[in-house]
Amino acid sequence: MSITLVNPPALPEIPAYRQVSIATGSKLVFIAGQVSWDADGVVVGEGDLAAQVEQCYLNIATALAEAGATFDDVAKMTVYVVDWTPDKLALFLEGVDRAAAKLGGTPVPPGTLIGVAALDVPEHLVEVEATAVID
Repeated sequence: MSITLVNPPALPEIPAYRQVSIATGSKLVFIAGQVSWDADGVVVGEGDLAAQVEQCYLNIATALAEAGATFDDVAKMTVYVVDWTPDKLALFLEGVDRAAAKLGGTPVPPGTLIGVAALDVPEHLVEVEATAVID
């Protein structure tokens, strides 16, 4: 495996992600920001943050598979959420958990969550991008 995820003892342990990703592979995979579109470009979960997060993570998994990778190979994720407030964390984590149940494990690479005013279309509440490293 080309990615080792760790939490240094001097940094807080966050259940949703690890603080550090150590990559040793030689091929980088950059996944464009994924929104909650299905394969036909139809918005999944309009108005439902948890459903959209789930679809975004499933789309990331699909893109990773095309490159011969899985979430185990992800070195870093960035998540953009429209009008983010801390009270949305439970819905966000629900979406991650629902995706994890379908993918066979919770993706926990280092990540950054950024609140934004808007995304590409008003129906999109979240966008997720990832960088993976594979051998």
